[in-house]
Amino acid sequence: MSNIFKVTAIAGALALGLSGCNQQAETTTKDQPQVQAPLTSQDAETFLTNVENEMKALNIDGARAEWIYQNFITEDTAKLSSEAAQKSTEAGVTFAMEAAKFDDVEVTEDQRRKLNILKQSLVIPAPQDSEKSAELAKLGADMGGMYGKGTYTTKAGEKLSLVAMSAKMASSRDYDELLELWQGWRTVSPDMKPMYERQVELANEGAQGLGYKDLGAMWRSNYDMPADEFAKELDRLWGQVKPLYDDLHCYVRGELGEKYGTDKVPQDGPIPAHLLGNMWAQQWGNIYDLVAPENADPGYDVTEQLAAHNYDEIKMVKGAETFFTSLGFEALPETFWTRSLFVKPEDRDVVCHASAWSLDGADDIRIKMCIQKTGEEFATIHHELGHNFYQRAYKNQPVFYQNSANDGFHEAIGDTIALSVTPKYLKEIGLIDTIPDESKDIGLLMKMALDKVAFIPFGLLVDQWRWKVFSGEVTPENYNTAWWELREKYQGVAAPVDRAADAFDPGAKYHVPANTPYSRYFLAHIQQFEFHRALCEIAGNTEAIHRCSIYNNKDAGAKLNQMLEMGSSQPWQQAYKVVTGNEQMDATAILDYFAPLHTWLKEKNKDRQCGF
Repeated sequence: MSNIFKVTAIAGALALGLSGCNQQAETTTKDQPQVQAPLTSQDAETFLTNVENEMKALNIDGARAEWIYQNFITEDTAKLSSEAAQKSTEAGVTFAMEAAKFDDVEVTEDQRRKLNILKQSLVIPAPQDSEKSAELAKLGADMGGMYGKGTYTTKAGEKLSLVAMSAKMASSRDYDELLELWQGWRTVSPDMKPMYERQVELANEGAQGLGYKDLGAMWRSNYDMPADEFAKELDRLWGQVKPLYDDLHCYVRGELGEKYGTDKVPQDGPIPAHLLGNMWAQQWGNIYDLVAPENADPGYDVTEQLAAHNYDEIKMVKGAETFFTSLGFEALPETFWTRSLFVKPEDRDVVCHASAWSLDGADDIRIKMCIQKTGEEFATIHHELGHNFYQRAYKNQPVFYQNSANDGFHEAIGDTIALSVTPKYLKEIGLIDTIPDESKDIGLLMKMALDKVAFIPFGLLVDQWRWKVFSGEVTPENYNTAWWELREKYQGVAAPVDRAADAFDPGAKYHVPANTPYSRYFLAHIQQFEFHRALCEIAGNTEAIHRCSIYNNKDAGAKLNQMLEMGSSQPWQQAYKVVTGNEQMDATAILDYFAPLHTWLKEKNKDRQCGF
């Protein structure tokens, strides 16, 4: 968790901020109206200095409150966490509004960047009206509660949570059971629709108060380029990946047709959304057994190897730390080992979802995981430590810049490191004895493609839909129709049954009622492969990119650290250039990584009708 809030603002900030500005303002007699002198660059500096001092304190308080809550879940710790979050949210609104007052003031480039970060730190800006602000907060809380408490009772009378339903969808191969679960979860969201409609109205009003056309324009403004250019850039990147995705889609559709029958999975159209092993058909890895290439077993099982080599939870983390120290990074501080959570406690409930934390913006970095001794978790630990080493790398930046270069970078860095957990790396650290020959790569690449490549169009379309909603292009009566049009256009995935006009299927995806921007996940999936390709080149790799590991290469580590240390102090394009040599993202790295699989897919698809 890199600062709980993107930029935590301060309660009571106005008194500490602009009240200290304009010390030279004219004095007037009591019979004359007071004249406020125009704001200046010096006023901006005073404002930003006061904000930064308070941010440091509030970030620590908020992070500690949230850490305690997630590690000791009680009614009292929940209240402390909620109070800290409310304090920061209210302060964030105040400071975004005050930062906007400097929009037409001539300030330095550094001041402008900090002011913009303050303005854009609010995901859902509230209108400047206390009643509307309270209404907006309540709408968000109510929808979050509806989602979190959502359940479905099956025809057999079994009451299921989303977690239980997702587990069944991952493993069931019963067409009718999958359909019931898919439809069942979507009974949770229709009641959200009028609430979401009102939330859009209020959030747009808040965004307009900050000088943006609508909330979508505000979100897109956060990428160091014009908002409309950012949208075009995402489509350009998708265009680069689409040929690979189309062949993966065609192959998977064909295999599903053989499993369920072509009457249920037509071979000339989109795939029914409930058959892909995931409640939202966003990742397809759970159906690997249905589409796995023949003779794809690599000949080893990392989970079994961890057990054979007596890896416990701490040894797994120590092993991942060694990856980073082999690149030249300083070892983790002692406090990491004494303060992190590695194993689920037996005496209390905790939030087990893996996460990485920086509690003080300096060296108090931690992870929180209920580690399972599996190969998948071993890779996840490498990913989480990627966040931690990023957090520590930018600790010397001003608090405004203690963040990733754009919101895709943090996830991309973690995943970049995980891409180096290859058979070659596993052999180097002694977990396996031999590296499988290249004939076994297709299975490994297929597993990864079902999660990484399959996700990319979904990662794009969620915000495509919201941007259209925020701009008014998609009206409430067309929410669901537009959603499925985008799902078919980008994913080639369709609702398995006709959807009612008043359905609200976007609300069945957490990030929509929670109003969490989604483009960051699309970006991370693009960036991680380009970072991996570039670091492998720096490391002098001569193998196929998917076989490369940068383990033990100081040159790659130095270049990576140079980028990480920048935080968000420069436009992300400058940070990108440090590692890749380019200021523009290039999704061809994905094509390079999956090239052997793509060749294999084309061969398998040569007698199939592809496209949707």
